[in-house]
Amino acid sequence: MGQSLTRAAQWTSVSDGGQGKLEFNQANEALVNSFIKFVEGFPGRHPQEAVYVFKTPLEWQTTVTPSAFSGDYETSDDAVKSKARDKNDQPLLKVDKLGELNYKIQVSSLEQLSNFLKIAGEKKVVEARTILEVNKDPVAKMLGDGFATVEGDDNSTLRLLDQTNKDDSESAADMQTKLRLLLLAQQFDMQLMNQYLKDKSQEVRLTPQQINNEVRLLQSFAGDDETCALESIKFVSDYEFDNGCRAPPWRQVHGDICYVKIKPLDADEVSVTANTAGVYKNKGVEKEKENSDYEKDGETFKDLVSLLSAVSPKFRDRITSKEFALHEEKKAEQMVTYIEDADDEADYGERPTERGEKGKDEKEEKSSKQQSNKKSKKKSAEKPKKLQATLNWKNEKENENEQSGEKKDKPEKKISRQQSVKKSKTPAFEEDYSESSTESEEEEETSDRRQEQNSDLPSEYWQIQKLVKYLKGGNQTATVIALCAMMDFNLGQETCQLAIRDVGGLEVLINLLETDEIKCKIGSLKILKEISKNTQIRRAIADLGGLQTMVAILKASNKDLKCLAAETIANVAKFRRARRTVRQHGGIRKLVALLDCAPFGSLPMTDDSEKDVTVAKCGALALWSCSKSTKNKQAIRKAGGIPLLARLLKSDHENMLIPVVGTLQECASEKSYRLAIRTEGMIEDLVKNLSGENEELQMHCASAIFKCAEEKATRDLVRQYGGLDPLAALLTKGSENKELLAAATGAIWKCAMSAENVTRFQDLKTIEALVTLLNDQPEEVLVNVVGALGECAAQEPDNRMAIRKAGGIPPLVNLLTGTNQALLVNVTKAVGACAIEPDNMGIIDRLDGVRLLWSLLKNHNPEVQSSAAWAICPCIENAKDAGEMVRSFVGGLELIVSLLKSEDKEVLASVCAAIANIAKDEENLAVITDHGVVPMLAKLATTTDDKLRRHLADAIARCCMWGNNRVAFGQNGAVAPLVKYLKSPDSNVHRATAKALYQLSRDPNNCITMHESGVVKLLVDMVGADDPALQEAAAGCIGNIRRLALANEKARSK
Repeated sequence: MGQSLTRAAQWTSVSDGGQGKLEFNQANEALVNSFIKFVEGFPGRHPQEAVYVFKTPLEWQTTVTPSAFSGDYETSDDAVKSKARDKNDQPLLKVDKLGELNYKIQVSSLEQLSNFLKIAGEKKVVEARTILEVNKDPVAKMLGDGFATVEGDDNSTLRLLDQTNKDDSESAADMQTKLRLLLLAQQFDMQLMNQYLKDKSQEVRLTPQQINNEVRLLQSFAGDDETCALESIKFVSDYEFDNGCRAPPWRQVHGDICYVKIKPLDADEVSVTANTAGVYKNKGVEKEKENSDYEKDGETFKDLVSLLSAVSPKFRDRITSKEFALHEEKKAEQMVTYIEDADDEADYGERPTERGEKGKDEKEEKSSKQQSNKKSKKKSAEKPKKLQATLNWKNEKENENEQSGEKKDKPEKKISRQQSVKKSKTPAFEEDYSESSTESEEEEETSDRRQEQNSDLPSEYWQIQKLVKYLKGGNQTATVIALCAMMDFNLGQETCQLAIRDVGGLEVLINLLETDEIKCKIGSLKILKEISKNTQIRRAIADLGGLQTMVAILKASNKDLKCLAAETIANVAKFRRARRTVRQHGGIRKLVALLDCAPFGSLPMTDDSEKDVTVAKCGALALWSCSKSTKNKQAIRKAGGIPLLARLLKSDHENMLIPVVGTLQECASEKSYRLAIRTEGMIEDLVKNLSGENEELQMHCASAIFKCAEEKATRDLVRQYGGLDPLAALLTKGSENKELLAAATGAIWKCAMSAENVTRFQDLKTIEALVTLLNDQPEEVLVNVVGALGECAAQEPDNRMAIRKAGGIPPLVNLLTGTNQALLVNVTKAVGACAIEPDNMGIIDRLDGVRLLWSLLKNHNPEVQSSAAWAICPCIENAKDAGEMVRSFVGGLELIVSLLKSEDKEVLASVCAAIANIAKDEENLAVITDHGVVPMLAKLATTTDDKLRRHLADAIARCCMWGNNRVAFGQNGAVAPLVKYLKSPDSNVHRATAKALYQLSRDPNNCITMHESGVVKLLVDMVGADDPALQEAAAGCIGNIRRLALANEKARSK
């Protein structure tokens, strides 16, 4: 089975922290059914081998409940054991309960596995699939690790055979059984592999050319016309590699050729993967790779037409109609003529006017109607426009859906792209070092969509193309002159940038970097630095291996070269694959070395030292771009970048400080960097730069403080160095600059976690300023503003009153209706903190805020659920008629009880706290008792989390006040675990637990359980505690236990 599961089975990609699953396709379905057939029939065909006990049991999670077992099995509510045992008296089949309707099963023989699949009934396919997914090498578990599936020669059978022949002991019979079982498993494995190879040999392998031809053909039948078969079809990426594939290299190794978006006339848009093994729907491949899911979704088809026929009934009906067959034949002939004409085209620089092109198109259309043979069509058809250079790279979506535009533009893309790609090279190591970029791929989206409007290009476009020809063929002097002439153009203009790319200028410029001539290198880098600001150019430079060459230049002795190389790397490393390339070629270490310049103020500045400062600034710029990667942050730290950045942070030059602080605030997301920023004395420099005039520098400093202020020591340093005042001042200064405002409010939020800082914010009237920002602000600002208000309100009663007087309660309640999860977490905390004040609670109640909080308990995010439950607690405590208010929420009590099934401990703790408050009202307590709150609370009693213990004990104490609840808690096993809570180091847990035990001790059976659990000694120690409530509850519980003991003694004496 190991070879079949490894080679023949098709698996989904492995998720974080998980494992791959068998895909749902015909091949895997046949494999699973063959496995079921083999296992179910095995005991009848091979009874001796079927009872062989596995070395390691097959183990998986099952949904088959114990009630399904009978006969040869010992069953209970939560477990099953087979009566058949091994020589160690262990059951050969064992089922244990893991959770609600979730069980773990262990099977130690094929006979028991066969019986289980028969018991599973309709679930047998699901169970068999799970068995194979969890136990990917069953033979290794059955016979031992020495029989695991391996690559190459497998000598395990020969070894076992030799061992069997040499062994004359009583175990020889077992060895022979083991050998026969191994041979049978290998025979079954071979059958599966033969069937797989047979099916595989019948498959048709697709090529990029076949896919391109089919897409081109389907594009000619796309549009809004009633004769069309589909609405649109387009490639996700228009960039084509030398091998004809459009998929990125790291997906080509999986056989992917390209990705296509298809919009049928009668269905939603479909994202399709064209693979060498066939075409199939994927889960959504986008130009922005971070949003892409390459996983297969559905079955595989031999071509796009077959897939579309299955997806779209209208497409299937249209292509089978006679009218469409004639229409398709004509279109196909036009396509052949079109491509033949394109191959004959040689004049790359021809520039027809728009009017001329329209006339030619009309002429072509008329001739195609009048003449039927291919030859006449070829004469009348005009040469394709795809070979014409055009400037219209953007703003093309306006006419994209026009039928004529699609019929002309889409077939033309391939020919132009082929010419461009012929001039580009992907480095040989690109497959090894490439990665799935999560950055935007907009350059690939927009690169080849061209309109035919305004096709006349400015003269600069053609002049630059001539200069590139001189670069290609000229000598050293001509090359330098051409580079200088090219620098005279406005290289920041997209026309000039794309002109260089279109004629292969990028390859020439990158090749010049490998020469020994300094002037050529400097000229090339100056041009690359300017044009690499274009997103399309960045990716092309990375594809051509330019980054590796620039990284090598960082070690050059010429400082101008190092500056230019670092600046260009800073521009290119805007997407993940580029950043990874820099790191894997040693670029991080070399960039960190550029930061090592003389300390500021130590010596008079000379020309040489000024050049060193410029080199350091360029190195910081490149590190800033690279630091967006987690692995690069670690590489910067290991290369010794932190002390060098700390030294540069003391500079007075803003152009130096911005990239340095930008790098630090990117890296501050790592705990090691936050510690280093604090210990290296950088907080003082960050605070100092908050008072500057440069808003970009202020924004990065505030962002760095926002990330670092998670630790209390950092918050104290910010206050000590006077950083709270400039942060508060930025609330008014940054009202127009939203990025600055988001950074400043974020820093204030984190700093407000310390009570001393809140006191200073009170003096600065920061709360009133924050309240004014609750309206008409972007969500990233609102998250921080509400978080800051929540921290301030939680710290001081005066702040809660200040928020009310500033009119902050209504906008806070309004924000409860939002959808941003981070904002909902913060606003629930803020509303809950404000509700502690009775006057505030009155406003919240009038605005229906409690109902909104209750509705957030339905949110799918556990953090939102827990923060909403915490906020409900003070609302119930301070509402005038809390019991009636809670009952007015239809289904509210049932909802909050159902949350006790959550697996999140914070949710459970907050819900227990809310139930403890709800249970203060007798009618509400009766209702939640009917909803089964007692067994649910009892089930949580075994927790070891002190926060949950405290609130759970409170809830149990409150719920004991109704009916026979205290008896029910004892019957559900909640008493003995509660006794262990008294060993917790948390005094709050002691107080809550003593109260719960006191209430439970009013039932005699509970007293007996407590006494047996050793509660008396623990409670006696707590009678002398400083907490009066704890003293009283402990003494009351001991008193109840003692009274029961006296009653028993009196009864015995009689």
